[in-house]
Amino acid sequence: MSLLQLPAKLSSPFFTGNGIGLNRFSNPISSPQTQTQTRSLPFPAIKAMKTMEGKVVCASGNKTVAVEVTRLAPHPKYQKRIRLKKKYQAHDPENDFKVGDIVQLLKTRPISKKKTFLAVPAPSRKSKKAGSSGELGIPLQSQQE
Repeated sequence: MSLLQLPAKLSSPFFTGNGIGLNRFSNPISSPQTQTQTRSLPFPAIKAMKTMEGKVVCASGNKTVAVEVTRLAPHPKYQKRIRLKKKYQAHDPENDFKVGDIVQLLKTRPISKKKTFLAVPAPSRKSKKAGSSGELGIPLQSQQE
């Protein structure tokens, strides 16, 4: 018996890579176990869509706007919530947005080195319920006759 051959009593699926275990020379990525595990899923992997809302601070570029996104985060030491601002480059295909507009950023495929967001108009923040004339829903005296 040579040194490279295993005796019959020590031969097992674990050593040969045919069973649950893999031998040290096999590629774990191309093993049959991992291929069957990935194929058995009936649905695709879920990738979260990242959206943010911000204010246009620069619209001088062609089809590009710079959007400043403000978020609240706790201070590392004092735990007080502070405002953190970050600027993102966003794609504006029709050059619709001007400085000061509120836009929503949608994550897309990379358009250039720094542009991976698409700027779309943000939904209206003012959502007043129809039928309420005052803050409390009580009609004002001037509206009563």
